[in-house]
Amino acid sequence: MNWITNYVRPTINSIFSRREMPENLWSKCPECGTMLFHRELTDNLNVCTNCDHHLGITPRERFRALFDGGAFSEVKVPEPVLDPLHFRDQKKYPDRLRAAQKTTGEAEAMLVGAGEIGRTPVVVAAQDFSFMGGSMGMYVGNAIIAAAEKAVEMKRPLILFSAAGGARMQEGILSLMQMPRTTVAVQMLKEAGLPYIVVLTHPTTGGVTASYAMLGDVHIAEPNALICFAGPRVIEQTIREKLPEGFQRAEYLLDHGMLDRVTHRKHLRDELITITRMLMGLPPAVRGDLPPPEEGPDARPQSEAAAQQALTPDPAAPKAPEKPAKDTPKP
Repeated sequence: MNWITNYVRPTINSIFSRREMPENLWSKCPECGTMLFHRELTDNLNVCTNCDHHLGITPRERFRALFDGGAFSEVKVPEPVLDPLHFRDQKKYPDRLRAAQKTTGEAEAMLVGAGEIGRTPVVVAAQDFSFMGGSMGMYVGNAIIAAAEKAVEMKRPLILFSAAGGARMQEGILSLMQMPRTTVAVQMLKEAGLPYIVVLTHPTTGGVTASYAMLGDVHIAEPNALICFAGPRVIEQTIREKLPEGFQRAEYLLDHGMLDRVTHRKHLRDELITITRMLMGLPPAVRGDLPPPEEGPDARPQSEAAAQQALTPDPAAPKAPEKPAKDTPKP
């Protein structure tokens, strides 16, 4: 992709119409079917500009939008044993891992970073659904423990973005053991008196929902996110009944007391800044910087100087016309 096709929206019968266009220039909204230009989609945080549907977003893209200036330091996660069960289905487990790493450019399904949001120091962990469905394996368990230990060490709140289809079947019982391990990690934060905030994104299901995703002090969800243990199709087949409209979606769970907030992605950063500062007992976030105060013996407080400047008339300003004096009626 060259710089022209990357920045200029293609048009019908344009000079580029005969050339082969890259496949990643356009994305189709799964909700309304609108074709979205990739730069517009990126600028809108992967939210459909037509119907507001929240598409998937990678942890690095999320971190760039979340942290101040997009700057964060990546927290190192211990590497687990590779393929401990020598699992094979249609492919060998190591082959699946290598294919996912090549597709996503990430080592595993979770990324942990430390930085500031609104000048509030935090530790953030985010799952990548595009990496084998964000499945919870030993690496994800190690990542959550590393994030909790880093938060306790630096005395910072932990924010976790969940997006997973459940436990990783290729690791069997070892993946299920991450449920109690991550629960212990969350307990470490609570014993240290540090906030643990969970943002549930689409989809959050299976063992992830049954463990660390529903143990937060505050639970926030993105609009229309599927949040459940067993999916609605499985439940319908089991109980042989039709489920209510919007069952197991974020808005339904909010109405039934399972969530604290449902927040649009573009408002999520401000929401997290407010909540973290409130839970940490910090003053409200400063939205902008004031100019530095004047120095020297004749310097006055900024408030006094501003008030004096407001009261002093501007000599360059046009003067208002003088009103003619009215004749005073005689008694």
